[in-house]
Amino acid sequence: MAYDFGFTQEQTMVRDSLRAFIRAEVYPHEDAVYAAGDVAPDIEQAIRKKAIALGFWNAHFPEEVGGGGIDNITYALMSQELGVTTWGLISCIMGGSLVLCACTNEQRAAYLDPVVRGEKLDCFALTEPGAGSDAMGIKTRAHQDGSDWIINGQKHFISNADRADFAIVFAVTGENETPKGKRSRITAFLVDKDTKGFTIEPGSKPIGNPGHNVNNLYFDDCRVPASQILGEEGKGFDVAGEWLVPGRVMVAANCCGKARRALEFSLDWAANREQFGQTIGRFQGVSFKLADMETELQAAEWLTYDAAWRLDQGTLGDADAAMAKLYASEMLGRVADEAIQIHGGMGMMSDYPVGRLWRDARIERIWEGTSEIQRHIISRSVLRPLETS
Repeated sequence: MAYDFGFTQEQTMVRDSLRAFIRAEVYPHEDAVYAAGDVAPDIEQAIRKKAIALGFWNAHFPEEVGGGGIDNITYALMSQELGVTTWGLISCIMGGSLVLCACTNEQRAAYLDPVVRGEKLDCFALTEPGAGSDAMGIKTRAHQDGSDWIINGQKHFISNADRADFAIVFAVTGENETPKGKRSRITAFLVDKDTKGFTIEPGSKPIGNPGHNVNNLYFDDCRVPASQILGEEGKGFDVAGEWLVPGRVMVAANCCGKARRALEFSLDWAANREQFGQTIGRFQGVSFKLADMETELQAAEWLTYDAAWRLDQGTLGDADAAMAKLYASEMLGRVADEAIQIHGGMGMMSDYPVGRLWRDARIERIWEGTSEIQRHIISRSVLRPLETS
């Protein structure tokens, strides 16, 4: 059964409203953000305040927790619009981590509700120096001491921890015996920024996406009460997995949005830039590039919409999300590179939009699961039914 993607009036209204908002409230700040390498606090607060007022902030959270309750097709359309600029500015509009929906009782009042309202910011702390794609290889440990847990270890590449009020921290809390040997028990903790033994330091500066800062997190006998375990002890990946796989669909949508903007710049350039007495779009060497860019982009969009529809139907598989993320992120790399080629020397200028998009695009093939990880997921999915024990 296939979805015909005849978007509803409400879905297109949300998409078009967000598109207009980004053009009016975000684009005017791009030059300053790219020049400074960060988003100034006043710009961040102004954009977030307007995003909250218009209902964009945390529109992806369920209605029962105070969010917008949009479906995943609508969320994909929003994510596509958000993908057009640096993640530093996107984060001023997007909101919190859906994993916080696992909050219960007092946790909800202290963490989930303030995030949904835009009063607090969170950060997702999983990656470590020795554990990137191999998330099960994390070394951060937590041991129980009475009614508390004491955390020791390090995280890095943690996005926007410098702005966050608390971190969702994953740590090993023991081991389970499995048919394949011992397996770490991973637990998620809610750790407030001012907790003793918890330190945040600036990390290396990324080459793209200014304002989307990465940080190092250090835990030195950091004591947190058991009431700040998110979900259940030993089931941190159960909590995270419910949201991480669908998140790859939205990364795919972001990639489509960024590719669409790169293509629009290229079309305008090709239609107006003259060489040898005519516009360069009349040369087959350029026009065929544009044709390939449009074809690949539309293919990625339909793959992404299909994955979002499957998510709404409750039938999204890991491989479905992996295919959308893999194809869209690699399509973006090709489209951004061709956009540079079409623009020639101007495309390589650091303050030119196409050059910015090209630099920003590169991370999409790495975070939220590298292309190699996505190919592993897909290949296992197609091979497993054919394998005999």
